[in-house]
Parts: sequence; structure tokens; C-alpha cells
Amino acid sequence: MAVDQFSRSVHTGLQLCKRISYGKDKLSMTAPKAPSMKKSSSSSSSLSLRQPETYLPTAPMVYAVIVDPSIVDNPDICSYQPYVYGHCNPPALVPLHMHGITMEVDSYLDTAFVTLSGTWRLHCVASSATCDCKIAIPMGDQGSVLGIEVETNRRSYSTRFVASQSEKDVDKETNINNGYIMKGNTYMLKISHVEGGSHIHVNVRWSQKLLYQNNEFRLSVPFTFPAYVVPVVKGYSMKEKVLLNVNSGTDKEIMCNISTLPLKETRRQAGELGFSYEANVQKWSTQDFYFSFSVCEDDIFAGVLLQSPSLQDSDQRDMFCFYLFPGGNKNIKPWRKEVVFLVDISTSMQGDPLEKSKDAVIGCLSELNQEDSFNIIAFNGDIKLFSSSLELATNEAITNASKWMNTNLIAEGATNLLIPLKQALDMVGKSGESIPFTFLITDGAVEDEREICNIFKDHLKEGGTNCPRICTFGIGSYCNHYFLQMLAHMGRGCYDAAYDVDSISERLPRMFNNALSPVLINVTLDALQNLDSTELYPFRIPDLFGSPLIVAGRYHGNFPDIVTARGFRADLSTCVIDVKVRKAKGIPLDRVCARREIDTLTAHAWLNKNSQIEEKIANMSLQRGVPSEYTCMILVQSDKIKPALDSVLPQEKCSKLENHKVIYLRNISVGFGNLKATVDNLPPGIQDIDVNEPAGMMMQAASSCWGMFLDRCCCMCFIRSCSRMNDQCAIVLTQLCTALACFECLNCCCELCDCCSDLC
Repeated sequence: MAVDQFSRSVHTGLQLCKRISYGKDKLSMTAPKAPSMKKSSSSSSSLSLRQPETYLPTAPMVYAVIVDPSIVDNPDICSYQPYVYGHCNPPALVPLHMHGITMEVDSYLDTAFVTLSGTWRLHCVASSATCDCKIAIPMGDQGSVLGIEVETNRRSYSTRFVASQSEKDVDKETNINNGYIMKGNTYMLKISHVEGGSHIHVNVRWSQKLLYQNNEFRLSVPFTFPAYVVPVVKGYSMKEKVLLNVNSGTDKEIMCNISTLPLKETRRQAGELGFSYEANVQKWSTQDFYFSFSVCEDDIFAGVLLQSPSLQDSDQRDMFCFYLFPGGNKNIKPWRKEVVFLVDISTSMQGDPLEKSKDAVIGCLSELNQEDSFNIIAFNGDIKLFSSSLELATNEAITNASKWMNTNLIAEGATNLLIPLKQALDMVGKSGESIPFTFLITDGAVEDEREICNIFKDHLKEGGTNCPRICTFGIGSYCNHYFLQMLAHMGRGCYDAAYDVDSISERLPRMFNNALSPVLINVTLDALQNLDSTELYPFRIPDLFGSPLIVAGRYHGNFPDIVTARGFRADLSTCVIDVKVRKAKGIPLDRVCARREIDTLTAHAWLNKNSQIEEKIANMSLQRGVPSEYTCMILVQSDKIKPALDSVLPQEKCSKLENHKVIYLRNISVGFGNLKATVDNLPPGIQDIDVNEPAGMMMQAASSCWGMFLDRCCCMCFIRSCSRMNDQCAIVLTQLCTALACFECLNCCCELCDCCSDLC
């Protein structure tokens, strides 16, 4: 696993740092200790090496990539270092000392834009040497990296979005594993040949979603720095600064609830707040930055924001954003619900994916009212039903369902979606007295996804209150997330995903709780019928569940000052809301709505195989600096004596970026599913990436030539056995094993022997 490899590399890097001497300039405090080792609990036929603690970054970090351990030294004071033989394979990762951090967060509606600037020093490499450095950027909920700028002593780097190139147009030497998402929604980027002692200035921009729960918005930004990034040399001031701007998009008063930092209020207006925090610190933040606020309104309320397009916008239609907030919902009558759970039990769901999904379904069943009814359909190449019809959600039925799931939900077989979907939709919506829900949980892609969408398109579009709501949840990167989004849009439901298995336990119950708390259904906005033309993102207004409903759009025509929104309550009465239309003052709607527009259009482009929509999406991505399926990110490197990067237009082809080195980064978009991986029943999750490039051809040769030998022989144990041989034989075999040190087998065997001694 890439995560295990990353943790091992960081652990090795921290061990290498113990060789560094800081002389009299070292602070009186002791150098931070690395976390203790933890033995792997997994069993296998071969002996397992001891596993270090997980060193996944919990805040923006920079690491030195150490291949040759002999370069590890204090760049200011050369100290005596015993020569180190061999190379680190995989390369060690040394966390660099951080000398300053500034974060600015701009929050609009349900989206936050984070700009983080920090300075790190390559404190662990001799001034006469160079090494590569890796930048790690953990992002919050649904985080999406927008841009990165890096400056070192000699070079500057900047990311750009460009139109996607075909493989034949990409230089194979630059098409490396650079720029990828690791577990924990962490973006990794490598910069090359940084001189020892250099200061590395990093500026990162990303967007993320605000969570909404119990009538409050919650912002959480990864900001937990480990102790070993604190400089251990005197003379460095450490400054921490945070700026927070909140614009709720409403004219309602905002109430602040919780903050993990002592923020100072700098601005307060209707619907807007500003805060700042700045301090000289002795240690960096040890907890994520968390801030929650609520818009003071107990009842449902709505608004419409308008914005004219910029001159650079290829779509010159006006923009609007319609939001509908559920309010406190304290006295709202709950809906009766008919719920069918569709659970993928193909072989790829074996282990945690299926177990975590079952736990979430069981937890959801316990939250149903006794007037609600439910059923469970497990599917692979065939289907298994808990019951032939819907069952009332009594305690007895829920207990039986839990036992049935534990007995019958066994991961095996292939994946077929059409039959179970038809079965589920035929079960619900018959009585007309309940709101029907179908929850689909899957980790795979199927060949007939477009056919499935076309079959259900008209069926889901024409229904009223008894039309099934389809909610979809994708696990891993092999399912087609745009297909799942399209189904949810058609069914006025919800969509969510867990790209790594560990996040299923958090995200799936959250989707269940949100979807099963409907406030208004079949929401309409009368102004849309009176405009000359409109285009919605998503293309149908979803129901109002337990979180805010936000719909973006483009239009021709004139919005009146007041429009009317309507929807049905649980008692089937009509809720009528007068909606005030305002200019989007201080809110960049084009940026806030960019993700919604691009995702909706991408789902349409996939369904209809429409190249014109694909081109439109690519233009939007380039203009707004937002990733898409039809653009890619490049890293532009230049020496500081060359022309400024600001003169480079994003739309330029890479071949025209004169005086700059261009590196194509991996495409981090979600893609359209992987049929082959689904057929092969590969387990879900982000595709494993080799987080460290090979140390060189010699190391690759070593692994291929000696792999079988090293799997069966421990060199240290072999050397010890020489004590039982005659002198001539012992000398020859000892020299042979010493020669093998250049292939790093001794390091591996030392750890293996330690593990053996622990087991004995």
C-alpha cells in the first residue's frame, strides 16, 4: 500500500535526522522524538516487518526525498559524519522544519476557498548537495486543489491548467508519477534539485465544502502540525496567522458557535463576518482549524443571487444561484418513508467495504420510525432479498434484517445493476402515502450504465410525490461517479462517495441521515418558467433534505425583485416562500458555482457522448482554474533570471512555454469508472501509486536479480552462520555479503532479524 510505504519512508527519514549535529545553536529543548514503533497485527505466510506509526500528513508539509543518506547533514555547520554505504530504497522522507505559516479562508454559501502560505527550510541536507522535495497538501471535505506556487533559491514553480493532451503529445520522460492524491484527500507534488539550506516558499490554493448539521455550518481545515517540524536552531521566529471571512449569501444575522483559535472579530455586517488571528508561537498548531456558525433563522428561508458574466467568460448568459435553507426544523412533521437499500456484494466488496456498508445500513434502520417500511436487496451477478415485500420498521423486523445481512451478505461474484434497480423501483411508490427512497451502494462500473439512465429517465421525471428518490453512494475510484451523480439528479436525491475505505463509516451514515430528513419535496421556482431560457446545475431542483439546497444556473431574461418558491410538506400541504432576489455583492458566483456546473455538465457529456459539451467544460476549467475531466494540470519550472511566469497564459500549449520546463502532472479527476477493474473484482479505493520513484537503474537491477535470493535468505543470519565454518569459507562468504550491501539487502535483513528475535 502506498500509505504504508509513505509511513516507512518518513520513519526512515526521522531516523536519519538523528545523525545531524546542530552544535551550540541548538535550542535548549530536546529534539522532538519520533512516534514509537507499532508491530503489524496482520499475519501472512512470511514474516512481517514491524510497521511504524502512520505518518500521514495532517497539515501542509514539505519533505526532503533522501536517496543517498551521506548527504544528510547540517547545511550551516558541516559535522563529522561516518560514511554511509548504499542508498535508501525506497527513498527516505525527512519532514522539513517550518518557519512560518499564514492561512486565509474565504467562505461563501457552502464552499470555502483556502489560501495557505508557508516557509520551510531544507535543514537536513549539506549545503553542497541537492535533493528533491515533496509537498503534501491535506484538504478538507471534498477538497479540490486549485493552484500551487513554489519558490526556492534558484527556481520558481507554478501549476497551470491546460487542455488535455493525447499520450503521443506528452513527453514520456516528463510523464511521471508526480501530482497525485494519497489517502486522506492529500495532494502530493514533487519539486526537483533543491539546494541544502534553501528556504522553500509554498503558496497553495484549494476549495472545500462546509459541512451542515444541526442548523449550523462547520468548517474544518487540516492544521495539525507534528512536533518534528519545529525548528531546533536558535534565531528563528515562528509566526502563525489566520484570516477568516464568512459571507453566508443571506441578509440574516450570523451567530458564531465554536472556534479552535482565539479569533478576533474585525468585521460584522448582515450576513458577513471577518476574523483574524496572529501570534508568535513556540510550537505550531496541534489541532485542525475548526469554525462553526449558524444563520439565525428557525424557519425555512431562501434567496436568489444574480451576477453578470465577466468579459472573459465564454458563456455570456447571466448567472444565478438559488439557495433554500431548512432552518431549525424543530416543529416539522416527519415524512413516512419507504426505503430500499441496494448493497453491492460482488467479490471486490470483500472485507471492510462490505462490513462498513452493512454497519451503516443497520444504523440507518435503527433511525427509521415504526410507520416507515424498508427492504434490503443484495446484488452481484444475482440478487438476494431480505423480504419479498416492504416490511414495517419494527424492532423485530430490524433485528431480523441485521441477522439476515450478517448471514447472507457475503462478497462473491460479479456486478449487475439493472435487475436490482428495477426490482427496487417496482417495490416502492405504490401507496402514495409515503415518500419512496432507493439507496444504491456500489464500488464498481457496469457496461449498461447509459442504458440504465435512459430506462429510468422518463420514469423518474414524470412522478409526483410518490416518485422514487434515488440516492447513490460510490466506493473507491473504479465505479463511474458521473453515472451515480446522473441517477441521483434524475431521482431528486443525494450523491456522495468514499474514495478510500476508511471514510465509508463517516460519509455513508451522513448521507443516510441527510436524505432521510426531507423537509420539502418537488421544489419549484416560478421565475424559471418566465425567463427566456435557463440551464440548471443540477438540471432538476433536488428536494430539500436536512442540509441546504443550492442550485446554480445560467439564464436569458429578467429576474423580478421577488420570486416564489414552492414545495410539498409531509402533510402534503404546499409551502409557499417569497424569495428576495439580490445582486451577489462580495460573492464570486462564478467560482462558488464552478464545481456544480462542471460536474453536472460532465455527467451530461458522458451520458450523451457530446463533444461540444466536453469542449465547453474544458473552457470553463481553464477560465476559472478548476480541474475537470477534459483538462490537466502542469507544473511550470523556470529559473529566476528567466521571464516571469505571469506572462504565460493558461490557454497556451505546453510546446509554446518557451524558457520554461513543463512537467505534466497526473490527472486527479475521478474518471468514468474502470470496467476492467470491476470485472477483475479489484478491491475499491484510490489506485495504489508508487509514492517514491526508483532510486536508479542499479536499485531496480538489485531487486530483480536478488529478489528470489533475499526472499529465502537473511544476510545477517547468513553472516552469523559463518562463525561455524572454517576461516577460508567464512572470509569468502562475509566478503560476498558485504558486497551485497550496495543493494540495500543488509538493511532489510537487519529489520527482519529484529522481527525474528521478537517472535522467538
